[in-house]
Amino acid sequence: MAQLSVDEQHRISWHSETDVVRYRRPPGAVPVTVASDGAYLSERLLPLDEAIRIALQHSEVIRVLTGTSATSSGRTIYDTAISTTAIDQAVSRFDPVFSANSNWRKTETPGARIDPGDPLAALIAGTQIGGNDASAKLSQTNRLGGVGNLAFGNNWSYNRPSALPRANEPSVELSYTQPLLAGSGRAANEASIVIAGFERDRSYFQFKDSMQELIRGVITAYWSLVEARTQLWAREKQVEQAKAAFDRVEAQFRAELVDIGDVAQPKLAYANFRANLVTAKGNVIQREAALRNLLGLPPEDGERLVPSTPPTRDRLEFDWAELVRTAQVRRPDLIELNLVLLADQQRLVQANNQSRPSLDAVAIQRWNGISGRMLNGGTLSSGLDDNPSWTLGVNFEVPLSLRNARATVRSRELLIAKDRANIQQGLHATEHTLATTVRNLDQFYAQYEAFRETREAALTNLVVQFAEVRNGRVIFLNVLQAITDWGNSVSSEASALTQYNSSLASLERETGTILDTHGVVFTEERFAAVGPAGEHFAKDCYPQSLQPSASTDRYKDSGKASEETFGLEDFSQNRKPSVPKKSAPLRSPDPEEQTPEVPGGVSRNLFRAILFRRFLD
Repeated sequence: MAQLSVDEQHRISWHSETDVVRYRRPPGAVPVTVASDGAYLSERLLPLDEAIRIALQHSEVIRVLTGTSATSSGRTIYDTAISTTAIDQAVSRFDPVFSANSNWRKTETPGARIDPGDPLAALIAGTQIGGNDASAKLSQTNRLGGVGNLAFGNNWSYNRPSALPRANEPSVELSYTQPLLAGSGRAANEASIVIAGFERDRSYFQFKDSMQELIRGVITAYWSLVEARTQLWAREKQVEQAKAAFDRVEAQFRAELVDIGDVAQPKLAYANFRANLVTAKGNVIQREAALRNLLGLPPEDGERLVPSTPPTRDRLEFDWAELVRTAQVRRPDLIELNLVLLADQQRLVQANNQSRPSLDAVAIQRWNGISGRMLNGGTLSSGLDDNPSWTLGVNFEVPLSLRNARATVRSRELLIAKDRANIQQGLHATEHTLATTVRNLDQFYAQYEAFRETREAALTNLVVQFAEVRNGRVIFLNVLQAITDWGNSVSSEASALTQYNSSLASLERETGTILDTHGVVFTEERFAAVGPAGEHFAKDCYPQSLQPSASTDRYKDSGKASEETFGLEDFSQNRKPSVPKKSAPLRSPDPEEQTPEVPGGVSRNLFRAILFRRFLD
């Protein structure tokens, strides 16, 4: 009882933190904030192709973009290799099994008998039985469900008193049991192997889906950083313009040319623009941090990431029917739904098989022998062929209601109906998602062209308003509105164009082709694992992981910051207003004419061929 009391848990205890925490990493540099002095930081031009390659190099655990941050998707490069082991486990059911045992035994049984010398007396005379039971057995289950056994045995025993005090009883037994109803047939017995293969495929396509989301997230985070840096430039210029206006009015106030009321409005505007500049700086820091997280880089390494790939300004046209067909064939999530259906169909095969009555045919052939030494010292033996025996028969068993088996079959049939419904819903949702992405593409491109004209008009208006306020013909409120309109137009143009480029990546993601268009494939690495027989099979290779290869070059590298492609010239207040040119009407480009470039520096026709036709072969 004392020992039992010691083993009981009378209090809560736990391991200390130092015992549990096994892995640590040194802290990196202090993160940059809006209050940091970034003058000491160097800039690193980062093309989009290089950003994708860095993300692939650090993709042991797949990360996905979540707003202004990145989180783990829960997928790793090892998942598919882990699921592959289930196939071997399922096949192992049909591996031959060898077993051997040897047991020594001894039994002494006391007993009473009449004393031969005195009929009224009794003697205690016991019996001794002992010996060794040894056997070896080889059995295997075949793909039809039958079980074959080959057994060798020998019972060496001594029995006192006995006609043969010591004897050997060798035997050989060959048996085979074949299910005729439940448990019979290749389809039912191999279903577990097929299911394991489908589960392996599911793991692969889940991993591929997360990799596609990683590539899309990197592209989206990249263009978001371009947008944020462009907006920061616009806010900086707004602050410069507001400060110049405020300094002019303040100088006039000191010269007693204006009163305090004329100073209050420019001062308030200058303060608001400075507050907006802080917000823009924080947005750039957050967008860069999200990109760093996705790329697997530390939060801070003393360098600022400066995107150098210019966003495409070409309007791409797509064939709707081909988009839908491509997505239905290549989207990993739709493929996974079909794999779930196929696996459940195999489980239905198993359930139907197990719902049958159990009827097994049994055949046993046995050869028995015996040899030993008699009481007179002579030997006695009988060969294995002298005493054969055999058994033929059938065993039948069935639950009278089959309730459990029928319920299992009904459950599998309903699951298959559910799987089909999920596939139809997946196809329905995919078409709606594609439609939304196509609408977004046209909307963002139209907004970009509209905001581009708006920016030109806002810049002209800003120069005019500054000239008018210097001549005293307008109030400062007009200048404030002009500065605000110009900054908003720059931000809106950058937002529309970068969202258009992000939507191009989203369209490839929705069609399941984003890995192919970026030249990303999976390389299965292998390592020598110890097999079931030890070092003899050490050269056999078992899958370890799926490593993504480096992407191929697709995007341009301008060699300068991407935001400079928006024509962010350092304008002056003394700039003469330009006469607005009559803009050409917006039109869809002719599909047959040669366009300059698409994101990868590929012609539109080649891009469409890569994106759609190549993948249907």
